[in-house]
Amino acid sequence: MSEGEASKDINALAKGGRTNMLGFIIRLVARLPFLFIAGRSYGPEIVGRYAIAVLVIEFVALVATLGLKRGLAQALSSTERPHTHVVWDAMVVALVAALIASGIMMLFPQAMFPNSPVMGLERFLSVAVIAIALSDVSLSALAYRHNIGAAVTARAIIEPWTISIAAYAFSFVSSRDGLLMAYVLSMSAALVASIVPFVREYGLPIGWRPQPAEIWGLARVNAPLAGADAIEWATRNVDRFILGLLFAPSVVGIYYMAQQVASVPQRLKSSFDPILGPVITQSLAAGDRPAVARQVRQVGFWILCAQAGLAVMFSIPAEGVMGLLGREFVIGSAVLCILLFAEVLASPGAVCETALIYIARHTNLAISICVLVLQIALSFVLIFVARGQGWSVPVQSAAPAVALALSLTIGSVAKGLLLQAKLGAPVVSIRPSFFAAMAIAGLVGAAFTSLPHRFEWAEMSLGMPAILITFLFVIIRFGFGPEDRALFRKVPRAEGVAGEAV
Repeated sequence: MSEGEASKDINALAKGGRTNMLGFIIRLVARLPFLFIAGRSYGPEIVGRYAIAVLVIEFVALVATLGLKRGLAQALSSTERPHTHVVWDAMVVALVAALIASGIMMLFPQAMFPNSPVMGLERFLSVAVIAIALSDVSLSALAYRHNIGAAVTARAIIEPWTISIAAYAFSFVSSRDGLLMAYVLSMSAALVASIVPFVREYGLPIGWRPQPAEIWGLARVNAPLAGADAIEWATRNVDRFILGLLFAPSVVGIYYMAQQVASVPQRLKSSFDPILGPVITQSLAAGDRPAVARQVRQVGFWILCAQAGLAVMFSIPAEGVMGLLGREFVIGSAVLCILLFAEVLASPGAVCETALIYIARHTNLAISICVLVLQIALSFVLIFVARGQGWSVPVQSAAPAVALALSLTIGSVAKGLLLQAKLGAPVVSIRPSFFAAMAIAGLVGAAFTSLPHRFEWAEMSLGMPAILITFLFVIIRFGFGPEDRALFRKVPRAEGVAGEAV
């Protein structure tokens, strides 16, 4: 690959990353009111019940996409059929799988509420599976054509603002079911916001007939991708399910709120997924593996820096952050800190997996399964050890977070080494300035937390921005090179037009 082509790839990644980072910021701003409303208006027990139900629904919806979230880009780049027909085939696959999954959950609703009774219309909550699966596939099809704005609108504006507003409104209607009703409404709104641009981009399937053989082949080929997606998702959420089996809903609710705050950095990685996947598949189609290594290394460094900065910013005043959600949630501050740095440790492996699913999908899946099994085993072992020692419930409930951090670190190292061996080039970039930025930002945060109690208000209102600004200044000033700074630079219009022409 020529230097000009390499620059275009980095610029494409930077442009997609900027667009999705804007969406990430908008989604964060919209998500915080939901967490505040959920914590203050519903309390830990109702939040815990909601957390388990949503956990099961989102897992089933992920499986129902049959790996098409990431596999659709590869299918489109290697087919000679009209793209409109291929994407509508994918929508049919997702719809059929989602209908079957939703029906099974209606018959066995206790799967969504393992630690509480099923009442009223709660069994019909599973219809959300259909909305999530179709929305995911349609947004993946749009991402293939570099239409990232649709995902930003659906997932960063429509979905979070709908659930925040609806959760507040429904709190006056039903303090037990308000969160669940708000969730279904937000998923439905996100589906509409995904389908409209999808139809505009690809059009209606004129002259298309569903081809059962090809649809089945598409699902079969994408089975390893579906497995990788499901395993990665389960790795991030099985801790919540384990807590639901062993602890009261209120404990799950506190852990869930810490998990939601900690997932803010993790969503930065997903900000690059829609653009990184298509860029990687195009480089692989051209047989340019060094380009793939460069793309993974570049995006990995961007994400690692952003996640580390946010981890330092949220962890130092962790008690204050959790206290904003309600006094009952303060005891989850230790869990929050563990989960934040677990995301940082997992970051390199998560980015490497974006390439591994196309290069060594079965090996990647095997590693992911081993990591998940290790995490589950460690979670149970640590919980029962903590119980045997007579430690308090907050300490016991932190055990799955520790297990997650350990297993994700091992998995991240394994996937990084595997991808490096496959591509014949380094895929992870860590620089001394990265550690310096974390240390200096940590000192700034410690200075704010050491202020007298009467200045406690400044710990978050001034301290958190100061921590992040310090981290970004050090890492950008002393750690970023020309390619790193592409993330903050607009691509000249002439170059963008030329890229489109190519």
